[in-house]
Amino acid sequence: MPEAEFRSYYGRPVLKAPVWEWKIAAYLFCGGLAAGASVVAAGADLTGRPALRRSSRLGSLGGLLASLYFLVSDLGRPARFHHMLRVLKPTSPMSVGTWILSAFGAGAGAAAVAEVVPRRWRGTWPARLLGRLARPLGVSAAATAPGVASYTAVLLSHTAVPGWNEVRDELPFVFVGSAAASGGGFGMLCAPVAEAGPARVFAAVGAAGEIVAARVMEHRLGLVGEVYREGHVGRLRKASEALTAAGLAGTLLVAHRSRAGAAASGIALLAGSALQRFGVFEAGVASTKDPKYVVVPQRERVDARTAPS
Repeated sequence: MPEAEFRSYYGRPVLKAPVWEWKIAAYLFCGGLAAGASVVAAGADLTGRPALRRSSRLGSLGGLLASLYFLVSDLGRPARFHHMLRVLKPTSPMSVGTWILSAFGAGAGAAAVAEVVPRRWRGTWPARLLGRLARPLGVSAAATAPGVASYTAVLLSHTAVPGWNEVRDELPFVFVGSAAASGGGFGMLCAPVAEAGPARVFAAVGAAGEIVAARVMEHRLGLVGEVYREGHVGRLRKASEALTAAGLAGTLLVAHRSRAGAAASGIALLAGSALQRFGVFEAGVASTKDPKYVVVPQRERVDARTAPS
């Protein structure tokens, strides 16, 4: 008998495509940037680099606000975010992520506000109190930053979308590396070369980790790996890897000597991180449009469990 050709009913997809728009991909990137920048800000504060601390704190708050805007805009009603705070459900990545994001936002927001208090107000007791609390609040934000950078990967991979579910073991490492690369790249872009040492180290480690984790992820994938390598998604991911590799090379070779080189390397890392998130998002959407990405891996898992030992 010839091998049966796979078909679905009337050629229709087995899964509905995610209803999320591109705003969710932007939310993923901005949240990662906020997390990475907060770690750089805490390191700059503890090592006496005021320009890097200020720019990174403000960048972290800006990334957080943009992330919340994109999330709430895609949800459609702001109250939906508020409603998720009514309960804490440890088995729900969305619930846990909402609480992590809220805890992170309190520290990152207060630390950033301390940087923009007008000079004429700095002698008042609220400003003095905020100034004393800025460091511990900034450190607390940095402590929760890994959760902010990785919970979105857990959220995506705990869906039925094969392009996300099949990379559940590697995706958190890709997102954390991407967040570190973007946070360090932002610090290199905005701070003087003399103060940007911690940002350069953080960016280099993050970029290298992102490239390695993404390669491992694509190598391990079977059939579903097609959506990561082909078409529009393949072009996005190739561009992401090229920009991240260029930013890593610039960080190691020229960023410590040249302000222009540091800025160019930082921009490359930011762009590579953004394309990484958009590529992963688009790969998940693409994987729902062809039924084979749903059914064939399921059959392979069933066959593996039922095969005689």
